[in-house]
Amino acid sequence: MVKVGLGVALIPLVVLVALLALNVLVFESDATYGSNQFTLLFAAAVAAFIGVRKGVSFSYILDRISHNIQQTAPAILILLLVGSLAGTWLLSGIVPAMIYYGLQILNPSIFFVASTLICMVVSLATGSSWTTSATIGIALIGIGTGLGLNSAMTAGAVLSGAYFGDKMSPLSDTTNLAPAVAGTTLNTHIKYMMITTVPTIIISLIFFLILGFMVNSQGNVNEAAVLELIENKFNINPWLFAVPLIVIILIMKKMPSLPALMAGTVLGGIAALIFQQELLQQIAGNEPLTAIKMYEIVMNSITTDTLIPVNEIQLEDGTILDISGLFQQGGMMGMMNTVWLIICAMAFGGAMEAIGALKRIAEFFLNLFKTIFGLFASTVSTCLALNLTASDQYLAIVVSGKMFEEAYREKGLAPENLSRTLEDSATVTSVLIPWNTCGAFHSKVLLGESGMTSYIPYAIFNWLSPFVSLFVAAIGYKIRMIPKERITQNL
Repeated sequence: MVKVGLGVALIPLVVLVALLALNVLVFESDATYGSNQFTLLFAAAVAAFIGVRKGVSFSYILDRISHNIQQTAPAILILLLVGSLAGTWLLSGIVPAMIYYGLQILNPSIFFVASTLICMVVSLATGSSWTTSATIGIALIGIGTGLGLNSAMTAGAVLSGAYFGDKMSPLSDTTNLAPAVAGTTLNTHIKYMMITTVPTIIISLIFFLILGFMVNSQGNVNEAAVLELIENKFNINPWLFAVPLIVIILIMKKMPSLPALMAGTVLGGIAALIFQQELLQQIAGNEPLTAIKMYEIVMNSITTDTLIPVNEIQLEDGTILDISGLFQQGGMMGMMNTVWLIICAMAFGGAMEAIGALKRIAEFFLNLFKTIFGLFASTVSTCLALNLTASDQYLAIVVSGKMFEEAYREKGLAPENLSRTLEDSATVTSVLIPWNTCGAFHSKVLLGESGMTSYIPYAIFNWLSPFVSLFVAAIGYKIRMIPKERITQNL
């Protein structure tokens, strides 16, 4: 692999960040409709140009780009199935039922902290922050909107809970990947993570509890009007909850996400045929509701869009609340902007890897500090840099893990120090970067294109985790060393 200097390695990243900032300035929330995607490809082209000038063959660069895109195939398929699941769960009344019952149970003052706790439990059970956002997360956004609360704040609470569960669940892919890369066991890794993760989630819960009492809802929302609107449009039935319950059980039984989401989509379509006959007739209009017509409506909800027309609600202070966005989903087609954002991000990451820029950036952070705390700080910095450049949490975990494994061993540090730091920085911060696969997914699912970065200030658990990790390292609290006998044996 060609050896590039740090300054050269940073050129594509500087170009990327500068153009992304320009896109936000010019296009604002519409930046994700194409300009950001082209910017990622342009930055990849800059990296490729540098590589070719340094002697890297263009075919090799294309090969690394292809490899990166190939690795995202499962994520892209999950994204498409989440779009289809969201469509049928709206048409069947599953999400409206969650909103309906949630509005009656959850109080605005405790809503944020309750949302965090609910997502913690679901994500611990499923091991997937993506599944949590795509199911209960969507419903909580709807409930929060019905209560007149800021959707970005709700998304921050959802993500804080979802990533706590994703990070601590033995079913999570990253929770298994980090110890495998670092060289420790899964149980040791999870137990050691509690040192940093428990204080972080406690701080997050306190924040959301205070936030709930401080934030006023958008006027005095007439909850009765919202409930009546849902009742008039949907047949609300507790049996609808059987579908999400089945999906959660399937994932807990270690069924892979793809077949579980496919099952959820199909079951949602069946539930629509059973429980929402009147709604289907309304969508059909003057046409008879034949079996073919019902198939067409369900298939449209899966692939293109689902739009349930609802009236605006007048608040007690006279203002108008438009909640039509809660009853609209774009199906698989609605996920396409996010899909090609991920593909373009992987192209950039592949080009950076091919020219040796990722390795050079990681080496810089590795050599930046010589103390034990410096090693922790270098690991965190490298994970953040790779989440920015490689645009994928798995690459950030693997590259950083392999880069620092020997350095931790030389310092006499047990491998669980490395595995925990990888999770504290690579796993949880990926959702804070709009062009990272996780950031692109969650922002689209929870808030749509316009909410790409609005939840970042409220995803407390995610951005606080690296700081808590560094604080624990700085005070030297329970830094686990390799027993001397093990070091002797390795020598």
